[in-house]
Order: sequence, then C-alpha cells, then structure tokens
Amino acid sequence: MSRTLLPFHSDDISALARSLKGQLANCESQPSHLELLNMLARANGYRNFQHYRASLPAEALLEGHPPAPEPEPVDLARIRLLLRMFDPGGKLAHWPSKRSRQELCLWVIWSKLPARQVFAEKEINLLLNDCHLFGDHALLRRWLCDYGMMTRTRDGREYRRVEKVPPAEAIELIRRLGRVQAGKHSGGQGPALHGTTKR
Repeated sequence: MSRTLLPFHSDDISALARSLKGQLANCESQPSHLELLNMLARANGYRNFQHYRASLPAEALLEGHPPAPEPEPVDLARIRLLLRMFDPGGKLAHWPSKRSRQELCLWVIWSKLPARQVFAEKEINLLLNDCHLFGDHALLRRWLCDYGMMTRTRDGREYRRVEKVPPAEAIELIRRLGRVQAGKHSGGQGPALHGTTKR
C-alpha cells in the first residue's frame, strides 16, 4: 500500500528549531512518531499534525496549485495471481472467468498493440494471435472494443488502439511481465504503455 507524501516547509528555520527545542524540553520521555509530527506542525503554526494535513489541499488551491490525486492502491496479491495466467513469453494462456481479471489482462494485450496506427481486421487478428495461446482472437478483439481500449469503424474494416493511461494495477502487471521477459532475453524491453512494441 502506497502512502501519501506530505510536503513540509518553514519560512524561518531558526524559529522552527527554537519551538522544537522548547517542546522537546517538556517531554518526560522520547516522543513517539506521531508526537514528533505534532511538534513539527505546531512549530509551523498549526494546532497539530491533523490540522496541518487538513490545511494542505486548501492552501494548494489558494496558491493556484490543485493537490495531486491520491495514488491508486495496487493489490499485489491479485497481480501475482494474474502473472500466472501468462506464459514465460508474456502470452495470455487462458481467458479469465472474472470480469475484473479480464480487464487487467486486456490492458496487457492493449500494451502490445502499436500505437497511433490503423489496422485492417486481418492485421489486428494477427497481432492478437501473437498475444495469446487459446486461439480466440475474435473474443479479444470484441472485448478490447467493448472496454474502450480499441476502436473499429462501423463496417469493421479498420481498428485503432485508444491512447489512454491504464489503471495502476494494469500498469503494475504490464511492468512485471516486462521485467520477466527482459530477464529471459538479455537487453530485452518490456511492453510499452505508449508506442510500438517489438514483436
């Protein structure tokens, strides 16, 4: 689980040190982690650490800098389970039964499709066949379009990968599969999130 990074700044380091020295002198024992956070916050003019943390988003907006979004959590246990669905070459061995797993596996397939190129149906079928072992490119083609990862014209003649940022768990799965493949092929590159990948 990732933690939120909180910036800390003091306009007067000397005043900060004096305040900390005074607060530490009043401690009967070594302060805990939370007590140290409270001391730092009070030395900077806040009531306590919670007050400081709650004030950060409002201060960022006042300064014209919206706060960065909280990072998405990544379920590493699920990533490890999904890694077992791919062979050593990074090909999907079988189609998952759960929709949440299907979507993450499709992001891996998506990452192997060349970006910003138009493909005929036969061409996209060949690309998809290079990404899996269960012999159903039509299923992958349909679900990539249904999940909004790929578009096709109304007549089904042209296909194109949709360029967008995958969710955090998909990025982690793509990276880990890339590391596995890179380890098996000296100097190899993992799947690219944007741009053409080597096949």
